[in-house]
Amino acid sequence: MRLLASFLLLLAGACSPLGDTPQTAAIVSPILTTEDAKDPFTFAQPEVARVTHVALNLALDFDTQTVAGSATLDILAADDADTVILDSNGLEISGITDEGGAPLAFTVGDAVEGKGSPVTVSIDGTRQITVVYSARNAEALQWLAPQQTAGGKHPYLLSQGQPTLNRTWIPTQDSPGIRQTWEARIIAPEPLTVVMSGLVMGEPVAAGDGKRAFTFKMDKPVAPYLIAIAAGDIVFKELGPRSGVWTEPVMLERAANELTDTEKMIDAAEKLYGPYRWGRYDMIVLPPSFPYGGMENPVMTFLTPTFIAGDKSLTGLVAHELAHSWSGNLVTNANWADSWLNEGTTSYFENRIIEELYGARRANQEAALSFAEMEKTLAEEGVTNPITQLHLPPDLAIPDGGASGIIYDKGAVFLRTVETIVGREKFDAWLESWFDRHAFQPATSAMFLADMRENLVKGDAALEAKLMLDEWVYQPGLPSNAVRPDPAAFAEVDAAAAAYAASGTVDPAAWAKWTAAERQRLLAKLPRELNDQQLAALDRELGLSKTGNNEVLFLWLELALENRYDPAVPAAEKFLSTVGRRKFVAPLFEALMEQGAWGPPIAKRIYAKTRPTYHAVTQGTVDKLVM
Repeated sequence: MRLLASFLLLLAGACSPLGDTPQTAAIVSPILTTEDAKDPFTFAQPEVARVTHVALNLALDFDTQTVAGSATLDILAADDADTVILDSNGLEISGITDEGGAPLAFTVGDAVEGKGSPVTVSIDGTRQITVVYSARNAEALQWLAPQQTAGGKHPYLLSQGQPTLNRTWIPTQDSPGIRQTWEARIIAPEPLTVVMSGLVMGEPVAAGDGKRAFTFKMDKPVAPYLIAIAAGDIVFKELGPRSGVWTEPVMLERAANELTDTEKMIDAAEKLYGPYRWGRYDMIVLPPSFPYGGMENPVMTFLTPTFIAGDKSLTGLVAHELAHSWSGNLVTNANWADSWLNEGTTSYFENRIIEELYGARRANQEAALSFAEMEKTLAEEGVTNPITQLHLPPDLAIPDGGASGIIYDKGAVFLRTVETIVGREKFDAWLESWFDRHAFQPATSAMFLADMRENLVKGDAALEAKLMLDEWVYQPGLPSNAVRPDPAAFAEVDAAAAAYAASGTVDPAAWAKWTAAERQRLLAKLPRELNDQQLAALDRELGLSKTGNNEVLFLWLELALENRYDPAVPAAEKFLSTVGRRKFVAPLFEALMEQGAWGPPIAKRIYAKTRPTYHAVTQGTVDKLVM
């Protein structure tokens, strides 16, 4: 078949050696044709025709909550390819043209749950198409009224594209393995400022009618979920020669003070695993409705304000998102069965950055907390449950699927185990070389293990047996060779928890000198059934309801609600009304819903008020719990 022969030539041209430009590596990766790399959650057929570049020209309308304009797509296709298939979820497409402006025929197929609709475009010989469209109330975009912002004067827009939400506002092939370069021109009303996950191309220019146009460019191929936008009353403060922070004016000093170690983190990350390849590392601290702790959008990490504790005790979040610049952004999971390649590797890398900056004690404590989260998930799900595999089987490998205690924490424990067995020096050299060999490309678990065997194990049968690689990745539960946390990491805190179980008291002086990780450990280790008097004493003596550390506050509120502690309800309601981070919101509503006749009425009352303030990602999770 001529079509297949033509495409095989494309594949051959795409197998670029290390040292080729990112654009060359972006053409087509041969792994996209292997069974384990195929993405069932896209309509695209990258083996026939794929998008390599996206050029957006869009206007933001805050009154109608609409983005409208065009997307010009560069297409790489086999010689005889006559169509390209795009992903869409709710896009209103008014027309598609070729590079000369001639209309192209297209059809929008039936909607499929969890995927949206395919847009099939007749391309004949054209290799560039322009889609004219609009997107209203797109799931990826959250439009905030002024009262939902810290400043309270201007509206705000933020996006969250991962895992498959960008198809609700960008017509492209929305799959993590189909990497694309992109550029954008965005028009917004004054005095709002627009930022995106690309490099700024000059100053904004007047666009008429009290509007300004902002331009951006990402010249390195990225997974399409990493195209991100925010717009609002935001200002910038430089943190170092290649880093800075954007946020609302009233939050700027607090955010900048919390982020003063950013340049040191970049230096530490480069020392570990090679050069930072994205130019700048800027961050934006968003309004609290942002559904995640952070999102690793290249050159513009999105951060929740809940990480601001005033003492840098939660900056592991920043280290995590920075580490994604290597694991996740530089090398990306080809599909959602292998999310652990992004998140587990990043969690391991994060801990190494923390060790470099803050020492082994803090790193060991945070690693122990992570290990405990994994153990909790294994206990809840069962050690034979396939959801506890790193590589998820097809029926569980859905976007945003799996369990964080596995994808993040078991993934990190796996790499820490390999490091311990082979030695840190050898492991670090291999991991850095992995990033180099697969830079700007998608990857699978099979590729990861094959590379480890070829370049780290190197045929050593005894080492292969010790590592138990296939058991770690393809089997549920925890392999017997897992490296466990240093028991000394929380020795004092665990003793205090045991003493509390016997005496019912915690020494406030000891609590005052503990790290944030130690405080979280204690709250996790306390008995799960406590009476009102015990809870009142804990709150009074340790100041739990007044803490500025949101991780500690969340653990306290979860414990209190699980014990139907009425005095905690106002604090929980305030927290749920001002924080949209799913990690915090969903478990608190779940705790309420599980409390017989007491909790569900409280949950439903609070959710009726707070639901409109949450991003669709958070709404989707909590709706299943409460509605």
